Amino acid sequence: MKLLYKPFGIIAGVIAARLGRKAFKQLWGKFDEQDPPDPSVEEASAGKVIAAAALEAAIMAGVAAAFDRLGARAFHHLFGIWPGKEHEDKNEPD
Repeated sequence: MKLLYKPFGIIAGVIAARLGRKAFKQLWGKFDEQDPPDPSVEEASAGKVIAAAALEAAIMAGVAAAFDRLGARAFHHLFGIWPGKEHEDKNEPD
């Protein structure tokens, strides 16, 4: 049954990537009127390149985690099975 979750995960990943890119571009627009610098462009300052990459990575990771969680919860709601790892209780004796 967990194999059925793969399409949910793929769809959530595609949506998350699109929304993450859009959110990054909107947020970057508040800092700079120009597009984020490409690391291989000679004229771009190192600080600006690193800041853009760090901000993009943080936004993409956060959006991806949110959509992965939403997809898992939707799958659990529809099928009654949690698609991820089960919680391990560390207080139980072996």
